[in-house]
Amino acid sequence: MATKSTTVLAANKEPQRRIKQLKRSDLVAEEIKRMITDKNLNPGDRLPRESELQTQFDASKGTIREALKSLEVQGLVKVSTGPTGGGTVIEVTLDRTLQLLQNYLFFKDVTIEDIYAARRLLEPELAAGAVPHLTEADFEGLEHSITCCDPNSSHEDILSQRREDVNFHDILAAANPNPFLRFTCELINEMIRQLIVYGNRTPKIEHRRFGEANANIHREITLAARERNVELVRELMAQHMADATNHVKRMKGRLQGRLILDADSLRRPNPGARSLAK
Repeated sequence: MATKSTTVLAANKEPQRRIKQLKRSDLVAEEIKRMITDKNLNPGDRLPRESELQTQFDASKGTIREALKSLEVQGLVKVSTGPTGGGTVIEVTLDRTLQLLQNYLFFKDVTIEDIYAARRLLEPELAAGAVPHLTEADFEGLEHSITCCDPNSSHEDILSQRREDVNFHDILAAANPNPFLRFTCELINEMIRQLIVYGNRTPKIEHRRFGEANANIHREITLAARERNVELVRELMAQHMADATNHVKRMKGRLQGRLILDADSLRRPNPGARSLAK
């Protein structure tokens, strides 16, 4: 008897497994995602009408709409209303991805040093890989970016110049055929645009020096890329990233510890369109 009691007590001490109960709408959302995968649907393809989804999943109109809303929040579909309303598959935007990532990073101790450590590893390979694929339109975009961020030839304000610095890297990213490397670098670039701030007491001369240094090395990179000199581009970009890290430290750059709002979206102009087309 004592043995049995001891056994029962020991069993009760074992950690209990908690089984997560998904809502009906969450289960339907998962099934719709599975349908998108199984049918190999692409951006622009329409999902079945709400009434058809109700029949297919034996669910109420409210459940279907809640499931579609969940997928819309995830950035996978766009929902329209009306008699023919329903969902259309869309490509998840970089802005939405950045928001989700920043929701995660908001609770992590990520510093600007971490961001630039990653850039020093990735940007040289990104630029080198882009060289064979750069078009004349790309070179025109690179040269335009250089002009805009050069304090000696531009009337842009300091913030606009810093954004143009990043646009230069976006053009290179859009030309790189490696989708994962391209995505990672574009994501970092968007974080730099939206989350990096500099100390209020940073002298304007430091911003000017940073802009001049960026414009000069960007010119060298562009020239080497025109000559299709892959190794020189890789070397120059490595030098650029090391130099940029030092400038940002002197300017007391830091990451803002905040969540990104929809209103914060500062989309890049042309490079993103090429990137999405790949």
